[in-house]
Formats: sequence, C-alpha cells, structure tokens
Amino acid sequence: MPAMNSRLLTLLLASVQAGASWIQASSDPFASGRWIDLTHDFSSETLYWPTSDPFRLETVFEGVTDSGFYYSAYKFCAAEHGGTHLDAPVHFARGRMPVDEIPVERLTGPAVVVDVSGKALANRDHQVSAGDLASWEDSHGRIPDGAILLLRTGYGRHWPDPAAYLGTARRGPEAVAELHFPGLHPDAARWLVANRSIKAIGLDTPSIDYGQSKLFESHQMLFAANIPAFENVANLEQLPAKGARVIALPMKIKGGSGAPLRIVAFLAED
Repeated sequence: MPAMNSRLLTLLLASVQAGASWIQASSDPFASGRWIDLTHDFSSETLYWPTSDPFRLETVFEGVTDSGFYYSAYKFCAAEHGGTHLDAPVHFARGRMPVDEIPVERLTGPAVVVDVSGKALANRDHQVSAGDLASWEDSHGRIPDGAILLLRTGYGRHWPDPAAYLGTARRGPEAVAELHFPGLHPDAARWLVANRSIKAIGLDTPSIDYGQSKLFESHQMLFAANIPAFENVANLEQLPAKGARVIALPMKIKGGSGAPLRIVAFLAED
C-alpha cells in the first residue's frame, strides 16, 4: 500500500506540473512565435539629417581597474531625430504631446504593413497615396482601429549608405535640397486623419514627408491629431501585411520633440 501511494503521489505531482505549464503557456501571449527587431543600431554609421550632428560614443573607461576587475562605461551624444527614432506630435504641432506624454498604449498595437516598395524603388520621390492605402484595403480589409501603420518603401535595404538611402552623402544645409527618398503624401495623411483611427505611423525612410518636401505637411496633419511617427524603421520586409504586433518604446525625454527608439514586432505562430 505505501508503494501504491507513492506511485499515485508521483502521478498526481506530474499532472499538476503539466497543468501548471499548460496554464502558463496559454496565458502568455508571447509563448509561441518570434520577435523581429525593427531597430537600426546606433553607431558612427547611423544616418542623420544633413544638418544634425552624428551619433558619438565616447569611452569613459574600458579595461581592468586598479582593483583587478574588468569595467566599461561610455557616454553618448545624439540628436533626437536620427537613426531609428520617434517623432513626437509636438515636433510639428504646437501644444501637442511631447515624448514623455505619449501614452504607452499609443506605442503598442497590431501592425499593418503597406508595401509600396515596387513604386518607391522605381521612383525615389514616390509619395504613398490614399490610393495605395485603398489598394491595401482591397486586398486585406479595412485598416483596423488602433493599428500601427507601417509603410514599407524598400529603402531599408540601403542602410547605412547615405547616398543610396538619403539621396545624397553631402552634409550641411546645402545638402537638404539634394534629399530624395519616399514618404507619405499629404493627401494620404489627411485621409488617414479623417477616415481611420491609427495609433501611430512609421516607415523605413528618414522622414514621413518625402525628401523634397518643403512644408512637411504630412507631419503637420498627423501631429495635429496627436499621431506620433517612427522613422528609419528596419527590417519591414520581415513582417506580413497584417498579423504582427508592435512595441515601440522611445527614450523618455521630458518635453522632447523626438527620441531614439527601440521598436520590435512579435509574430505569433499560427
């Protein structure tokens, strides 16, 4: 009888452990799937607007201390707007949200990826139109409320080559006129604000407005509606048109107009 009780106890414990593992797995939304990093690293190669200073990383200490243990520490200097980063609405809309006031809920959600790379790679000045968005909806259904809209132009493949990615390798104010890369047409931005309810928008170029923009009208319209933007997003070719979830967390700069961004996507297994 004691041996039987021991076997029964072992079986019961195994059942309890298996049940606990199943409950844990079923309650964890990230238990089955894969993470995709949508962030370019920050280094001396990171691309910035021609009028911005480049990213700098300086060594404070690196090596073995007098006490005999290894230690490293660095300091960095970076403009808000460069590399993979967030544009806060206050960047182009007075009185709208700075970085630290954007609710985390606005920076997480289901991803919708509109692929215009065929047009954009054929025309550096392509502007994503309301028609491009309508074509996506014809194939995939309405852009859902609360979505994070990502525009794939294909220009991520050119990173970090400034001439291929920005349209010019020159630096300074005179280089701004030479910028040629795709963006979102102001009419499409206006349509999104009026007809859809997205949380945020992002793309794989340096700016929501295309390189030759002078007034940055898409920025102005989106940001007036408190819709933040993610720029220089990486690896969009790894995402499906729909089905992924995005988490985009910027450095929380109080009052900031933008910030370096760590953005990732999770793609659950079917």
